Amino acid sequence: MLQRVAQSKYTNALWRAVAVTTLSGGLLFGMAEAKASWRLERILHKAEKRYGRQSPTTDRLLSWSDLIESSQHLPEIEKLHAVNRYFNHHVRFSTDIALWKQSDYWATPIETLVKGAGDCEDFSLAKYFTLRQLGVAEEKLRIAYAKVLKSNQAHMVLTYYSTPSAEPLVLDNLINSIRPAAERRDLSLSYAFDAQGLYFVKAQGLKRIGDTEHLAYWQALLKKMRQEGFTAEQG
Repeated sequence: MLQRVAQSKYTNALWRAVAVTTLSGGLLFGMAEAKASWRLERILHKAEKRYGRQSPTTDRLLSWSDLIESSQHLPEIEKLHAVNRYFNHHVRFSTDIALWKQSDYWATPIETLVKGAGDCEDFSLAKYFTLRQLGVAEEKLRIAYAKVLKSNQAHMVLTYYSTPSAEPLVLDNLINSIRPAAERRDLSLSYAFDAQGLYFVKAQGLKRIGDTEHLAYWQALLKKMRQEGFTAEQG
């Protein structure tokens, strides 16, 4: 269940990014950031050296590796369901304060799996990077800021656009089913981002409003992932 958090947790950081990026323009990430290129054995080895071989951490990391291997050749929609189901099943919800002793912390997929827990942005980020590794095109995936309407709480989800003008599907840790945004009457989507930009979420599609250069949590996340052994190549 989504815990009560300060409503400004995401919106303050986002508005700071919007205020700067709409003025600065330009892309921090070109096509070199378009596709994750992972040597999974190296990543798992580095994680093992850092965190040890104790179970269930090792079990979660190996099962994640198995998910990636077994899902490579699935139809794209089935990849969405497999990844959404995996993280919703293997990761429990917990706040950043409880996990990291910080009011806001964006965990890498490795950190989330090591903890076996995360909050809504950690679910969304882990699903995003796993689907990118499975070959889902970057332009189809957006990490979206949202609001849970009943509780007026900030939230984050992963959205999937089969085409640029399509209604997005929502991958969420609050429910296990993947539904079109119009069927998620409990949520209001506001902004979204990926490695290439920051967007308003509009009924007729996404409107680009800047880049992610000044989205500090995103930059810190990418830096940590590189330290864990993740790399990027021309995609």
